[in-house]
Amino acid sequence: MGTLTRRDFAKLTGATAATLSLGGLLAGCANGEEKQASDGKATGGQAETPSQVVVSMTAGSEPAGGFDPMVSWGCGEHVHEPLIQSTLITTTTELEFANDLATSYECSEDGMAWTFSLRNDARFSDGTPLTARDVAFTINGILNSEASECDMSMVKEAVAKDDATVVVSMTKPFNALLYTLAVVGIVPEHAYDDKYGDSPIGSGRYLLEQWDKGQQVILKANPDYYGEAPKIERVVVVFMGEDASLAAAQSGQVDVAYTSATFADKQPGGYDLLNCKSVDSRGISLPTVPAGGTKTDEKGEAAAGNNVTCDLAVRRAINYGVDREEMIKNVMNGYGTIAYSVGDGMPWSSPDMKCTTDVEKAKKLLDEGGWAAGADGIREKNGTRAAFNLYYSAGDTVRQGIAEDFSNQMKTLGIEVTIKGASWDDLYPHQFTDPVVWGWGTNAPTEIYNLFYSKGTGNYASYESATTDAYLDEALAQPKVEDSFALWQKAQWDGTSGIAPQGDAPWVWFANIDHLYFAKESLKVAEQKPHPHGHGWSLVNNVDQWAWV
Repeated sequence: MGTLTRRDFAKLTGATAATLSLGGLLAGCANGEEKQASDGKATGGQAETPSQVVVSMTAGSEPAGGFDPMVSWGCGEHVHEPLIQSTLITTTTELEFANDLATSYECSEDGMAWTFSLRNDARFSDGTPLTARDVAFTINGILNSEASECDMSMVKEAVAKDDATVVVSMTKPFNALLYTLAVVGIVPEHAYDDKYGDSPIGSGRYLLEQWDKGQQVILKANPDYYGEAPKIERVVVVFMGEDASLAAAQSGQVDVAYTSATFADKQPGGYDLLNCKSVDSRGISLPTVPAGGTKTDEKGEAAAGNNVTCDLAVRRAINYGVDREEMIKNVMNGYGTIAYSVGDGMPWSSPDMKCTTDVEKAKKLLDEGGWAAGADGIREKNGTRAAFNLYYSAGDTVRQGIAEDFSNQMKTLGIEVTIKGASWDDLYPHQFTDPVVWGWGTNAPTEIYNLFYSKGTGNYASYESATTDAYLDEALAQPKVEDSFALWQKAQWDGTSGIAPQGDAPWVWFANIDHLYFAKESLKVAEQKPHPHGHGWSLVNNVDQWAWV
């Protein structure tokens, strides 16, 4: 398998969903009673199997590398709990850390080593005890795997001191490792091979019962799970496009159907609209360096820089000049919340990122920056026209709507924005030269690091600040994660500098997308964590706690 990167999985996630035949895979459901398709596959409804749920997800939710944590399952771009495998720790609905396989853990004073003590009653589904050697094998495997989408670059190695103790040594202090370990499923050293993703052996709440690639996945409760037995004994996940998902709900053939703001007003009878708040942020990168430069990322050297957005006055004006509330109303039918940063409302977010709409202030910033309106109303400065291209994924109607609305709003400021829908293959060559509508967000502060650290993997704006880097490094060096939050906030704005709109403004953020689902009225979906970027598996993080009422 070749090297897979965040961009590769983004392309897979954005792929056009195949529309499943409701007369085949999900056929035969009437009057709320569960029936069987001719091939024996389960369809929707709960009457005969009250501890089963059928959930529709996007086609991009099907794991490209299988159910393998060493590739992307759970700890990839769209993070979620891996269900089939156990994790060292987990996070609560309040995003506090809780033990899973670990019974305790501690960090050395210098931040260079994490020691985890493990429970002794966890077994893999083949009956083999899970030990510290399996934990070390998993972490080192991710670290050394070209195919892994999980970033373990800050880890030096993991060593099993004995069956119940593993020590993770670091190349640099990086306390956000805990957030990563909360979604890294532990695999068995004795039973791992290149086919593992198709037939995973784990110690988690569920086992993989069946996988019909391109169609559905069926999970069943693990009878040997060391924790509380799942209330939902069987989880059927079907992969389909938005239209098919709506049709499946309208015919009662799924219990939970993902949907979007476009279809939210088509709520079927017998279903509630489940609105899951998210940190799934939409924003635009604004290259901070002039055109003509280059930048190296995991795919090699690429062109970088933009002669319009490199001007600080332009970037600040964009942040103050955009009406986020109007965009949410126009594009998302109100199903979203205003975003000023990647991670609003999280403990590490800064209130100083808030930027209320002030068109007159935006115009004044441009005036003072030397950008004067030309005969056609578009501003110019020293022969450079205030005009740039804005790229978005052509398969994403929400991003297209954001691009169109943003372009219209910028005309008021005298900035000309030409929108260009493109495939991911055609979009990525422009990632460092042109603004792009991106989707980011996870339940961890690492997104700030990825986007704004000078060597961050998502630093599309080519932003560099020694001050910001120093705050981020200091935040990550804190032995206690909660002690880092104030430093994350200072990286955003310390009173004189930072990534805030009144500072260097390397991005402009618009909204957090609400994750919408149609859920049967008789199904009690457990309280959700804020959903990260990606509309799918994060919903079923706690499916074991759901119940029919």
